[in-house]
Amino acid sequence: MTRKFFLLSLIFLILLSGCDILTTGKNINVVIVDNAAQKSLSVPSGSSVKQAIEIAGVTLNALDKTNPISTTLLSENTTITITRVTEEFSIEQAIVPFEQQTVKNESLPEGQSVLIQAGANGIQQNTFRILFENGIETSRTFVSSEITQAAKPEILMIGVQSPFTPQTISGTIAYISASNAWIMEDSTINRRLVVSTADLDGRVFSVSPDREWLLFSRLSTEEGLINTLWVVNLKSESPEPVNTGITNVVNYADWVPGRGRTISFSTVEPVPTAPGWNANNDLLIYRFDAEGKPFETKLVVDKNSGGISGWWGASYEWSTNGSKLAYARPDSIGLVDLESGALIPLAEFDVFNTGSDWAWVPGIKWSPDDQSIFTTLLPASSNGTITVPALSVILIGAQKVINLVPNCGLFCYPTPSPVNKDGRYSVAYLAAILPDQSETSRYSLKAMDRDGSNQRKYYPDEGIQGLSPQILKWSPTWAQDQLLAGIAQGNLILVNTEGGSVKQITGDGSISKVDWK
Repeated sequence: MTRKFFLLSLIFLILLSGCDILTTGKNINVVIVDNAAQKSLSVPSGSSVKQAIEIAGVTLNALDKTNPISTTLLSENTTITITRVTEEFSIEQAIVPFEQQTVKNESLPEGQSVLIQAGANGIQQNTFRILFENGIETSRTFVSSEITQAAKPEILMIGVQSPFTPQTISGTIAYISASNAWIMEDSTINRRLVVSTADLDGRVFSVSPDREWLLFSRLSTEEGLINTLWVVNLKSESPEPVNTGITNVVNYADWVPGRGRTISFSTVEPVPTAPGWNANNDLLIYRFDAEGKPFETKLVVDKNSGGISGWWGASYEWSTNGSKLAYARPDSIGLVDLESGALIPLAEFDVFNTGSDWAWVPGIKWSPDDQSIFTTLLPASSNGTITVPALSVILIGAQKVINLVPNCGLFCYPTPSPVNKDGRYSVAYLAAILPDQSETSRYSLKAMDRDGSNQRKYYPDEGIQGLSPQILKWSPTWAQDQLLAGIAQGNLILVNTEGGSVKQITGDGSISKVDWK
């Protein structure tokens, strides 16, 4: 009997210890104040505030507060005050003021200024957490911030005086300075801004053979587009760029000689992986009217794989009279059949292994008589060994390749001059200063006779940094003035190929592309 009584007592104590209510055998009076409402009730002494509220049938929300706190045990008559707490998240917009930037440019006459880009304020979205107690705001806490519209800086170009002596020139020199397009006519001091969008990417930049139009590409901010292709009339007093509607032109676009207001171009498809595109290796011809509006588009070469490493893309080059078209791609150089679009190889070679996300495509230029192509060629088979390309000429009729300058480097870019009165012409080219490292080497500027003889160096002098890879530009009246244009450390230079002098034309270091027609 005693054992049974002990077990029952133990079970009762265990149950009692698990109860939330420690009763003392008497009740106490509790008043619950919930905003303006009050409720009176009697609860067992030892009840917690939470239990009293539950007995009263009042529901608490997650953020609500009580006084005393909910875990307090009640032993005497008590008033419990409930504070109703709610939260809101407020999104507020704030203005992000635009910055003002000043760019000095000696292409603009001293004392003049041009607004390159109008400033625009940005928008910042701020999120706050607001707490209310019984409907009254008691706190506001910053949670996060996001720029929903970036501010666009105001860019003002200010003219500064050029310290360099003016040079008389023929034709039109067009150049990109600080991502804007300028032209020089008659004299290097006579400079005019023709495109002030500050977004030229330099992939396409070419003056038409009649010097009336400029073809250029602009970076695109639209998702899925790399760039867009534009033209502008250089004869207009107030040039207005015209969008051709052509997009994603990375490797090639240029004028078709002998056909007014006609260009040819090749396209790519943007991809998320390096280098950012996959080439179509196509070729189309596009004509536009005197207002710059599209007139006709014709497909010459359909989309194709482009051979080995064709993802990088092919380049094309028209003969000087526009009757022939050459192509260059990572594995070959040849001609395009303009009727069928078929590619006819003239020289095939192993793809140069760059070991990176780019492919090497040799530069190609036609001779003035359209009978040969100057280029840079790798040996037909390197058998895995490291080789240095040679400056070469492909004789079209004889179907023969002649190496003129060995170990020239990957970026030789030989460019023949116009013909002089004796029917002779020169070939300007770059020569790698470190031939076995020509991928990263700086280059010397040289010229030679068409057969590779009479090689002479013009730039750089001792102690001066060499040139970055580029295509050099001859004066259209080279037979008279002997001038050749290039870019050295971001500045335009003119080389007198007869006397050997080099004249620096600009000094602000902002030039990235040049053409001369």
